[in-house]
Amino acid sequence: MATLSSAHCGSSIYGNDHQRARFSSIQKRFLRSGVSLLYQSNPIRNVVRMQDGLAAATVTPIESEIPLKKLKEGLLSVTSTEGKDAISVDDKGGDSTVSITVVGASGDLAKKKIFPALFALFYEDCLPEHFTVFGYARSKMTDEELRTMVSKTLTCRIDKRENCSEKMDQFLKRCFYHSGQYDSKEHFTELDKKLKEHEGGRVSNRLFYLSIPPNIFVDAVRCASSSASSTNGWTRVIVEKPFGRDSESSAALTRNLKEYLEEDQIFRIDHYLGKELVENLSVLRFSNLIFEPLWSRQYIRNVQLIFSEDFGTEGRGGYFDHYGIIRDIMQNHLLQILALFAMETPVSLDAEDIRNEKVKVLRSMKPLQLEDVVIGQYKSHARGGISYPGYTDDKTVPKDSLTPTFAAAALFIDNARWDGVPFLMKAGKALNTKRAEIRVQFRHVPGNLYNRSFGTDLDRATNELVIRVQPDEAIYLKINNKVPGLGMRLDRSNLNLHYAARYSKEIPDAYERLLLDAIEGERRLFIRSDELDAAWALFSPALKELEEKKIIPEYYPYGSRGPVGAHYLAARYNVRWGDLGLEQ
Repeated sequence: MATLSSAHCGSSIYGNDHQRARFSSIQKRFLRSGVSLLYQSNPIRNVVRMQDGLAAATVTPIESEIPLKKLKEGLLSVTSTEGKDAISVDDKGGDSTVSITVVGASGDLAKKKIFPALFALFYEDCLPEHFTVFGYARSKMTDEELRTMVSKTLTCRIDKRENCSEKMDQFLKRCFYHSGQYDSKEHFTELDKKLKEHEGGRVSNRLFYLSIPPNIFVDAVRCASSSASSTNGWTRVIVEKPFGRDSESSAALTRNLKEYLEEDQIFRIDHYLGKELVENLSVLRFSNLIFEPLWSRQYIRNVQLIFSEDFGTEGRGGYFDHYGIIRDIMQNHLLQILALFAMETPVSLDAEDIRNEKVKVLRSMKPLQLEDVVIGQYKSHARGGISYPGYTDDKTVPKDSLTPTFAAAALFIDNARWDGVPFLMKAGKALNTKRAEIRVQFRHVPGNLYNRSFGTDLDRATNELVIRVQPDEAIYLKINNKVPGLGMRLDRSNLNLHYAARYSKEIPDAYERLLLDAIEGERRLFIRSDELDAAWALFSPALKELEEKKIIPEYYPYGSRGPVGAHYLAARYNVRWGDLGLEQ
């Protein structure tokens, strides 16, 4: 499928380098197929010439990418999906169509995130001219009932507001519903017939978003791949976390999915990778000369990845108790951010080059040790005349549950760049604030002339870079500065890039970026299977030990800063949590 126009979407933000990387991969595939290309200075022109010269040619499928067995089973398109991406007519030209099926359409995630994100993409002209959205779930519902349900969560938050209601009506007319069981091939066959009616004989590209519990992922994929795959375009599946509970269950899930799909058809989504400030991490580091030389053990004393929520597990207690805060937040969201932060400079901005560097970081890390973990669980607390319930007060949570709602951990990367630098993670629910941020604390200035001006608290004299992912997105650098006046008094000040003040454009939701990337086949922000294996290898031993030994969590009051043990963990590595000071 051809890359969509980037006039509004910002998907092709990497310009010529990204285009050359895409063309290079296209060229390699055609060379393996026995077709040689003459590379010139303009990769886009070459793609057009390919189309002109090969329109009538049959391209032999690449055996390594499309096994003969799966072709016979009819699970994959006979046409190479990657080749199709390269040579199909631009979607805006009307030669192809995209059918997006939200499996689990009646759930909260679909209603609150997926449908609103699709509408936002439609509003900003980021979707193809021909597209259809189907909801699929077990609930009995008509097309009109689906549209009524979806309309309640769509918002006109986008910049161009003057014709929002008109665009909303246009979007809802493209939304349809099909009721069926997730493990029924017959019901997916019926869905396939409806999809074909709306595709109208065009090249059909199909995206399935699995917004369902993980225990039925494989059933839904088996039925969708055999009964509702595209026969002349690409078929892709977005899988929501959690990806298993440990190394064994994650590997089993990957193995089962790959019985019906190729790796490049599976898009494992971690919505934190779609957040604006996480997306900006590599730009901040690799395009600013002042940061890249400092990004090592020589100048950085520690790195902190902090996630906190000011509410408990209201409404999700039963689900959360099966996973806990380490699996829910640390093993995926925070670890993915750490890998992006710590990776070496990739060869290019191509998805595989970036994911290769992330995997290297994860494989260089020491598995988490139990002595480097502190767990906690929130208890009931009365404040301001209001009583807040404890975790086990939730009726869906066992009264004797030891599931942690808070965890702090220290991790280390054994490579030349980061040897000895502690990466501290902290994540918790029912804390005093809501935030997600990266805090980079630099080393002390050697022989600092102004130490006496700071008294005995040398930490006040160190620089700190803070990347606030949410809320109120910002990047600020803490520096030492002289207070104006005749005396010599130093002050710690912020060089602040506050996104709301600097940019008038509204920041898109993470799901918008990730859905658009999946439609375009851009995999940078999705998790590869070996990356997932490496991530679980770091956490599984400690998780298993916590559960086998029935470690009792430290209890902390609802709305507090969390367990005291987190401070002792940081102090062991001569670190102070950066979010605890008066000036945060």
